[in-house]
Amino acid sequence: MGKRWTDPTFAMRRALMDGAELSSFAGGPFDVRAVVAGIRAEAKDGFLLDEVPWQHFPKGDHVREAVDLLRTGDSPVRTGTGVVDGLCANDMRAAAVLGVPFLIRIAIDTHHPRRAAALTEVSAPARARYFGVASRGEFLLHRAVTRHDDLYDDYGVEVTGYPAGWSVAAARAAISADTALLQPLLNDPDPTIRIHAAYALATSADPDRIVRSAFGARLAAEQDPAVRAALVFATAQATRAHPHAPTTTWMLERWRDRTQAPEVRLAAAIGWLCLTDEPAPRDLHTIAEDLATDERARTMDALPWMAHAGGSGEMGLRSCMRKMLHPEQPDQAEKDDPWALHG
Repeated sequence: MGKRWTDPTFAMRRALMDGAELSSFAGGPFDVRAVVAGIRAEAKDGFLLDEVPWQHFPKGDHVREAVDLLRTGDSPVRTGTGVVDGLCANDMRAAAVLGVPFLIRIAIDTHHPRRAAALTEVSAPARARYFGVASRGEFLLHRAVTRHDDLYDDYGVEVTGYPAGWSVAAARAAISADTALLQPLLNDPDPTIRIHAAYALATSADPDRIVRSAFGARLAAEQDPAVRAALVFATAQATRAHPHAPTTTWMLERWRDRTQAPEVRLAAAIGWLCLTDEPAPRDLHTIAEDLATDERARTMDALPWMAHAGGSGEMGLRSCMRKMLHPEQPDQAEKDDPWALHG
């Protein structure tokens, strides 16, 4: 039996498979939401890693080691980066969530040489099944449809059998708890930090007033077109989680505004499509045809939303435009498959 099946949560997962109610484990030692909420502020700030029950969750020891290496490791090879992203890509988020508060504190340390790497991993556990997702119905959506639409709040289970919705909720709560630490990063001198700060804050569980207004304030001062586009995407994602009609109208005005940078207009067009059920008007199709060039798609792949939306050799911007404006067209993989049936 593999090691991942011998961690303490295995008994819980086995009980769930045998028909136990998930609610019977809520708030207990294997509920990652309760565990994350219970980490003391002093433990977070002081990196008191031994206070966190990493061993309760699959691959928890790997995440602890990664956080410790990233914070203190001097080796240019073993830095601890990529572990959280890797686990999330493999649909194992529960332990990765425990690292979020510590990754945030590494990211805000302006003297830390790997703060950018830490920040890029902060929000990975807060997003479920987002790689290759570019459709109007699911892009920018925190909740993705699974094969079991009524199972565990629509998120289903992770590859280990752990309830994925608990991991995502815990990660979003952890980011919400540290919003005050992340917000100043929107004004960081490094545009990459500003982009990934917006990406992380967009997953906040309660973005309505504080976070959305922070995006607006930064957008008013921001000059970099890529960062401006990131702030538009972040605003749209926060609004998708918490609908706000004036913001939807604002998105429409941004993509129709010829004085805006092309990257901003495209981000606003995609955001608007995700915030409304209205048919895409002709002028939006025109914008996509005129502005969504290969060169601009390569440029916008620097934004994590776009980088993750692509697939099968298709850049994220192209994938979004095709799936949102021409959903009848097959995916690139289907077109390239010589065994696929074509009408």
